[in-house]
Amino acid sequence: MYNDDVLPRSTLYCGCTYSEKKIVNKSSCWFQHNKKHIKRSKKIEWEHVVPAQAFGKTFDAWSIGDEKCITSKWKKFKGRKCASKIEREYQFMQSDMYNLFPAIWSINALRSNYSFEIIEWEEREFGGCDMEIRNKVAEPTENIRGDIARVYFYMDITYPWRLVITDIRRQLLEAWSFKDPVSDEECERYRAIKKVQKNENVVLKEICN
Repeated sequence: MYNDDVLPRSTLYCGCTYSEKKIVNKSSCWFQHNKKHIKRSKKIEWEHVVPAQAFGKTFDAWSIGDEKCITSKWKKFKGRKCASKIEREYQFMQSDMYNLFPAIWSINALRSNYSFEIIEWEEREFGGCDMEIRNKVAEPTENIRGDIARVYFYMDITYPWRLVITDIRRQLLEAWSFKDPVSDEECERYRAIKKVQKNENVVLKEICN
């Protein structure tokens, strides 16, 4: 599902480089973390820019479960595990590489499924990493806001009825996309994923081809 030859060898939110063994080079981005999360800040994992919960909750298997979602002890379960097991469309959505980026494990965990918005004042909790997370809101650095917005637009177009973007949120994302236009690196990533995943990113197609 994930391929380092396709996805960039630097983290999305902080721009840290990392090794083939997924070890973060913190000095490459002046990243720092508190002692509570020190172990989880050493490695990367794959981040859904559009959280799995945002589209997963639209599937019945996620919200109410299914008769096929029963453990070996005959206990019913629902949520991500059930949707992953029986919902074909959800399987495509959660593994869609256009929505997946490497992120420092601890940053990914702290971001959780929070929405992206503007936080009025900055605390710079993570050293040189310009990523703010507070009160169940995440604010990414300016030079990736357009990338994030276009991922939301792609998921919205590609999987109709599975993602709800409010008018207010769409206005913010459109502003981000305008202020942070498509870069050569974003196009390069698009073309690489297209070769592997075999589908177009309609948001980037005309700009990058």
